[in-house]
Amino acid sequence: MRIDDFKQRFLFLNEFKILFILLAGLLFIGMLGQYSAFNGEFNVFVQRHFLKIIFGIVCMLAVYSVDFRIWSNYAYVFYGVVFVALIIVEILGVIKLGAQRWINFYFFTFQPSELMKIALILALSRYYSLLTPLEISDLKKHIVPFALTIIPAYLILKQPDLGTASLLFFVGIGIIFMSGFPLKAFIALITCGIALCPLGWFFLHDYQKQRILTFFNPDRDPSGSGYHVLQSKIAIGSGHLFGRGFLEGTQSKLNFLPEKNTDFIFTTIAEESGFIGAIVIVTLFLLLTLYFIWVASTVRSVFAKLMCYGLSVLLFMHAFINIAMVIGLVPVVGIPLPFLSYGGSSMLTFSFCCGLVMAALAYKKSY
Repeated sequence: MRIDDFKQRFLFLNEFKILFILLAGLLFIGMLGQYSAFNGEFNVFVQRHFLKIIFGIVCMLAVYSVDFRIWSNYAYVFYGVVFVALIIVEILGVIKLGAQRWINFYFFTFQPSELMKIALILALSRYYSLLTPLEISDLKKHIVPFALTIIPAYLILKQPDLGTASLLFFVGIGIIFMSGFPLKAFIALITCGIALCPLGWFFLHDYQKQRILTFFNPDRDPSGSGYHVLQSKIAIGSGHLFGRGFLEGTQSKLNFLPEKNTDFIFTTIAEESGFIGAIVIVTLFLLLTLYFIWVASTVRSVFAKLMCYGLSVLLFMHAFINIAMVIGLVPVVGIPLPFLSYGGSSMLTFSFCCGLVMAALAYKKSY
């Protein structure tokens, strides 16, 4: 990229005021949540979260600075690299909390399954952008996208990570549907999938079965598998309308609430800020999702359009599943809340997403 083009792209940052405002709100709330989760101490974990925010912002701008056509031209290469990383996890992955999901780079650990979400979106968007409407109506042309979705989802399921595998599957299916997959065939496929769901029970690990059983009856094991959800409900309910006040949450401060800075960060914040705080978070995620959809509706490139729609599905599903999980609407599956939960892989993934959306919009106005 020429120096003049580089300067022009960064002058274009002024066009992303809405995106920056929404991100600033989420990151600020997340920082306050991490600070509160550690009892008002700016300890090493809070400092690391702050550094991950900085790194995420740098990553977002770096992705944006790359010519958008490169993301399209090298989508399959990116997918292949991340897929190889998943294979490496299967062989040499680091085991934490009973799961083998990370690669150890000595100075940090990385979870390839997070980047596979983006890699899949890019690969499927690239694939469908090269097809004609007539080819898209041919069911045989959709075999490759299903394979690109199911194979990494299976590898992630083996780690085991049911939440990420399910999310990857839904995102892939969403892009396949939005590409123009025949509606009748799609309905038939979904119907068959639902009918076969009971067979999936036999492939689940014991702890995953316990989580599903606990979802239907949290009181069956209140001190074991049902403990997380019960404590989360108590914490959120005790917040009432305006919350207990900043740093005044009893469930999190007295360590009744497990994973209070990661998967259950929404609960930590909702206990202290109440229903009002919870609604603010939900609203910010909805507005950010709508921003992604708006960009998708304005771009002309089929690749950019499908990519932005796919990223909007990814963001919405991540936020929805996490929040629904902590209030007991879906089983606990270990999905982090974007920009709020502690974790470098998640922060990197969604910063990457924002950078891609920015690049798509800039490409539309530049070419």
